[in-house]
Amino acid sequence: MKKLSTKIWLLILLFLTVTVIFMVLFTDFLYERLYVSDSEQSMIEVGEKLQSLYKGGKVTDELVDKIEEYNLFSNFNVFAVRNPRELSACVPFEIDYDTLIGPDERQQLLQGKSITKIGYEQRFDREVISVILPFTDQNRLEGILYLYYPLAKISELANTEVLVLITSVVLFSMLIAFFVHKGLRRIMRPLNELHQAVEKMSEGDYHTRVQVASSDEIGKLSKAFNEMADAIQREDEERKIFLATVSHELRTPISYVKGYSEAIQNDFIEGAEREEAIKLINREANRMERLTNEILELARSKEQEAINLYPIVLAETIRESITLLEHLAQKKEIYIQTDLDESIIVQGDEEKLKQIFINVIENAICYSNEESTINVLTKSIKGNAIVEIADKGIGIPKEDLPYVTQKFYRVNKARSRADGGSGLGLSIVDQLVKLHHGKLFIQSEEGKGTTVTITVPLLEE
Repeated sequence: MKKLSTKIWLLILLFLTVTVIFMVLFTDFLYERLYVSDSEQSMIEVGEKLQSLYKGGKVTDELVDKIEEYNLFSNFNVFAVRNPRELSACVPFEIDYDTLIGPDERQQLLQGKSITKIGYEQRFDREVISVILPFTDQNRLEGILYLYYPLAKISELANTEVLVLITSVVLFSMLIAFFVHKGLRRIMRPLNELHQAVEKMSEGDYHTRVQVASSDEIGKLSKAFNEMADAIQREDEERKIFLATVSHELRTPISYVKGYSEAIQNDFIEGAEREEAIKLINREANRMERLTNEILELARSKEQEAINLYPIVLAETIRESITLLEHLAQKKEIYIQTDLDESIIVQGDEEKLKQIFINVIENAICYSNEESTINVLTKSIKGNAIVEIADKGIGIPKEDLPYVTQKFYRVNKARSRADGGSGLGLSIVDQLVKLHHGKLFIQSEEGKGTTVTITVPLLEE
């Protein structure tokens, strides 16, 4: 597998290769389109001016001499001849007459058009451009004007600068290579650190962090890695605490069940004490079952990113939840008073909403004094349904309020364990409310009671 730096080097090399090929093609284009074209156009312009000296009739010696005098001060070689076959005696290289002026070319000359020829000439060891213009009179070819010029090679156009050019290219390439190498090392350093940090993370070292040294994409990646590492570390710490707490919560009921069951099996307990021991075993088994179910429910609520929401009549769901808890309230002679708005319809999951209300109302019953009242109120404000569940129970100390939705958090650990509480109820409620895109608020005063407020979005009309 190629390293990223190697891939970048290969990419740079590819760009340089493409650039060189482009420059070669572009240079050839400039040579053909600019230099050759310019030379051709200049020769045609000179030829047309010299052609204008011919006034018709036979081509005179005077005209031929006058035209050839132009060679003294021109870069182009110019000859005027009466018969095109005479050119071979004028130019210093062999001319194939049939190739130079064939039937097609002769027809063009009779029409007064010029002819341009470009071909390699061994004597000059270069391309030679030729322009032929006619001397015509009454549709007769009386003679021709022949101009030729040996084109310079591309290398000759900048012959004196070639060494300087090559030296400059080499030095520039070395300079570019040096800075690219330095730049790649600087760019790759945080990536290498990030790679090492990932390897440490994969080995279980969740304290690993990388330095954020820039605000570019690599800096953002490093920042994202640190945030991810923080989240993983918190999750790992929560997992360890969670497992330790679960082990602690299960250890007590398991020890009770094991101890009393062994005592009963060995006939160490008899009579009324035996019946009491069986009740205790049943109670602790129920507590373990409830704890296990709550742990599973909490895990499911955390894993769910979304739930299916559909229209629900809120008052009906609350009444059904209260009905399920009536027997518990009757044991303590607690009256649940309701003030429900029958018109409120929310977007929610009925079973999960029941679970929310059952958990909160059950807590209110458990921590309320006997012969007291619990008030359940619903109303709508600014697109949200508001559910308030208020009791006049023992309340929650102010310092404990921020933590009551944490897993396994207990305000009164001794009382909660005796009542079978696990410290997971409000944590589950908090998760389920968030799944409904709602909010959970808890207000309490020790010795005066607690009010739990739940907001859930109303059905959009």
